[in-house]
Order: sequence, then C-alpha cells, then structure tokens
Amino acid sequence: MTRIDLTGRHLMALPELPELANARELFLDDNALTELPPSISQLAELERLHLRGNRLHAIPDTIGALTSLTDLRLGANGLTSVPEAIWRLERLTFLDLSENVLAVVSPALAQLRLLRGLDLGHNQLTSLPEEIGALAALDVLYAHDNRLTDIPAAIGRLTRLTYFNLGNNPITALPEAIGSLSSLRELRLEKTRLQSLPESLAQLTSLRELSLRNNTFQELPEVVTRISSLIHLDLRANRFLQLPESLAALPNLQKLDLRWNKLTSEPMALEHLEKRGCTVLR
Repeated sequence: MTRIDLTGRHLMALPELPELANARELFLDDNALTELPPSISQLAELERLHLRGNRLHAIPDTIGALTSLTDLRLGANGLTSVPEAIWRLERLTFLDLSENVLAVVSPALAQLRLLRGLDLGHNQLTSLPEEIGALAALDVLYAHDNRLTDIPAAIGRLTRLTYFNLGNNPITALPEAIGSLSSLRELRLEKTRLQSLPESLAQLTSLRELSLRNNTFQELPEVVTRISSLIHLDLRANRFLQLPESLAALPNLQKLDLRWNKLTSEPMALEHLEKRGCTVLR
C-alpha cells in the first residue's frame, strides 16, 4: 500500500509526484491548499484522502471518480457546499465535513449506505434531512455546534448508532423516535434550549453516558432516573434548585456531576449513591 503523508508542509498546490498515481492513502492536512485540480480524478487507487485544515472553498466534481474512497476528511476548510459527486462515493465509511460553513446537507447522502462515521459539527446547518435515516450502518454522528432547531423522526432508524452529539444547537425538543436508538451508548445534549426530554429515552438500555451540561433545566426530567444503564450523568451548569430522590434508583451510576448549580438542599439520594461508590461532584 502506498501511503503519502504531506501533513503540515505549507503546500499551496497539490505536488506533482510520480508515486501519487498509485497512492492508496494521501494525507494533506494542515497545509494552505486553496483548490484541488480536476486531475484529482486520476488518483483512482485512493482509499483515504485527508484534507483537513486547508483553505478550500470548493471541491471539484471530478472527486466523484475516486470510487475506491472509504475515508474522506474535508473538515476545517471554508466549504459552503459539497458537490453531489461526493454522495455517490458509495464505499465511504467515514466522512468529515466539520468546521466548514455548510448550511444544508443534501438528501442524496442516503446513498452512503456503508457510512459508519459522519461529522457535521461546527457548520451552519438548520436541519438534518429525513434521508439521514437511510444510513443504516452509521455508528457515530457529530452534529454539534450548528443551528439545528429540530431533529427528524427518521433519526430513530439509526439502530446501530452508538455516539450522538447534538450539543450547542437551539433545539427545543427531541423526537420520541430517539428511543429507538437501541445501540446508543453516549448522548451529548450540551447547551441546547431543551426544557424536557421524551419519555422514550427510558428505552435506551445501552446508554452509558448522558450529558445535559450548560442548559437551563430547572427540574430534572423524570425519565432520566429511569435510564437504568447510565454510568455517567453530567448535569453541570443548569438551574437546578432541587433534585429528585429517584436518582438513587440508577443502579449503575458511577459518576454524577452537579457542579455549577445552586441547589437549596440535597436529596438523600446523593448520600445513597456515594455509599455504594458513585462519585458525586458538587
């Protein structure tokens, strides 16, 4: 396998190297590339292409010729859109579009049936397409630091999803369908506009970590105390004055973070949790 690593070389253009033609892995992260030449299509053997941290504002349609690609990283550029050709790279298992200025994601992403990791974090997305539910192999989904106001019910079809980050979005509600994410182990909901959580969260029997940090909850949604698989519960920086005694009913909880709240009293539940070995941070 030909691996070419040109990370951090201050490159302003793709170099003309004879070994590029047979490269299977090409790493060009942290350079100063402003464009990719259409001739990128000639690198037919490429399986991994990393272009994070450049100055790209567009990707040529000819990238669609790289049909062997399984791993494509385009994060931390200045992309306002991506060509439809990317959605036809059906062998992709990881796609990084984070830290760009994308306002929409094409419904055509449904064609990426083998995709296991999708990073859409730090963009300007106001919605996710319903077609995201077609990504049946998806294991990791980053959608944090966008402008999302709601989440499509189709998200419930992602039954292999283990990690879901929705932090720092102005969402006010989650769909009941989120309770269908039967493989979910970590759910991050920091800095949202949520005031309640769907009852279906109690169905997430694989959930180990739930973060509600930096929200404005005044009362802990009762459903949280019924997610019996929880190991780590992060409630930092909310507006809790009191907490329910039912917290003691979380049998697997190992860490409860309550810092930066202003509790007027502590429930006996905290003492019970500590006695059985749970770390409670106040």
